[in-house]
Amino acid sequence: MLKFTPILIALIYGLLMFRFSAWRTSRELDARSTELADPSLVPLVRTMARALDLPRIRVHIYEIEPVNGLAAPDGRIFITRGFYNRYRAGDVTAPEMASVIAHELGHVALGHSRRRMIDFSGQNALRTALAMVLSRFLPGIGPMIANSAMSLLMARLSRSDEYEADSYAAALLTKSGIGTGPQKSLFQKLEKLTQSGAAPMPAWLLSHPKTGERIAAIEALEHKWGIPQT
Repeated sequence: MLKFTPILIALIYGLLMFRFSAWRTSRELDARSTELADPSLVPLVRTMARALDLPRIRVHIYEIEPVNGLAAPDGRIFITRGFYNRYRAGDVTAPEMASVIAHELGHVALGHSRRRMIDFSGQNALRTALAMVLSRFLPGIGPMIANSAMSLLMARLSRSDEYEADSYAAALLTKSGIGTGPQKSLFQKLEKLTQSGAAPMPAWLLSHPKTGERIAAIEALEHKWGIPQT
């Protein structure tokens, strides 16, 4: 029993970190966000809410500069100030911003947001547990193998989530009358909008699928639904 104690400690640590991370994230979002009041975006958000038979969709501006959107486990959608500023500058259209909101709604509806909170906050604990096991058989290189394995697994899960959220967004945008055109055009802009100057990474290490692959997946849905491609 004693030989399993370090692994149990690592798993308990992961659970505690999940709870702390959820609390800290909620506090951070509450303190640094304000509700969206844009006169062009709010009507599009209301249109999507009606398509989902929801009284409202809660969208907020999160006061950080990186271009991103995110979904909280409680259902709130956040657009970063940096992303909103690109929209205000004309780099992104209102329907394209609506596609971001639809995508993040997909993460909420499909349970990704809550699962990601568990996944990411528990990664270190799982890495530690796996490294302990592997170190018994592969002294010296066990932690390296554990770290690489966890990184690859989380990247693969994240890419799967992105495809699923894209599909959800495509269906919602179609039902709302906005269409999938803005979704695809935004994908073509995202690489430039989020460019950090870093060297490109292999596709299997990226947390998001490649742009061409995401667009192709949406066009496959359009074909399946009998929608003319835009």
